[in-house]
Amino acid sequence: MLDDNHYMRQALVEAEKGASLGEIPVGAIVVCNDRIIARAQNLTETLSDVTAHAEIQAITAAAATLGGKYLKDCTLYVTLEPCVMCAGALGWAQLSRLVYGASDEKRGFSFFAPRALHPKTVVVKGIMENEASSLMKDFFKSKR
Repeated sequence: MLDDNHYMRQALVEAEKGASLGEIPVGAIVVCNDRIIARAQNLTETLSDVTAHAEIQAITAAAATLGGKYLKDCTLYVTLEPCVMCAGALGWAQLSRLVYGASDEKRGFSFFAPRALHPKTVVVKGIMENEASSLMKDFFKSKR
């Protein structure tokens, strides 16, 4: 069984792919039974769609892989704390476990809607937080 750092590194790779496309560098992967079943990055600029967050893209891909809308027995690894919209979608998908890197004081669900996730979802925060934060800070520095 691989650890959370291994999978978060994979999410960071997705975030870097997004950054190379000019997207805010948020990456996400979904793991089910120790297998990555979905990979995604933000696509809001690429698709001109404010809902095309990495988490939403990952939920859609994982559901297609599983052949159903629920992500029970799945873990989502995401480099940045999900926003309220994404947390709501993760709640509806009945995600078993959420692991995120950097907290988002401006838009994160834990401040605005701490009960948006499914009641049984286990949350682990701060995995590779420094790497995830640095990626975001470097991206925005390059834009100024």
